[in-house]
Amino acid sequence: MKIVGVTACIAGIAHTYIAKEKLEESAKKLGDSIKIETQGSIGVEDELTKEDIKAADVVIIATDIGIDKSRFKGKKVVSIPISAVMKSSDGLISKIHEKIKC
Repeated sequence: MKIVGVTACIAGIAHTYIAKEKLEESAKKLGDSIKIETQGSIGVEDELTKEDIKAADVVIIATDIGIDKSRFKGKKVVSIPISAVMKSSDGLISKIHEKIKC
């Protein structure tokens, strides 16, 4: 399964980057490819391209702030609070597998 996503917390410091790392570790463990864009206090890093988004099977938006979701129109989008990733990123990705049957 190809996953793309965005992480962003209110402060844009720690949780944004920890959530990215957790999602990447879980995806790797479960055999998925993943690219996560962070929108932290230092700005956008690892920005998703149109090609990244087009190739993705699912988009995970793990944020506690509002972000522009228009670029994900037509994709399967899972929007969750960043705390859900912090608690169980393995469980989140496993549940996505069950839902989209990958």
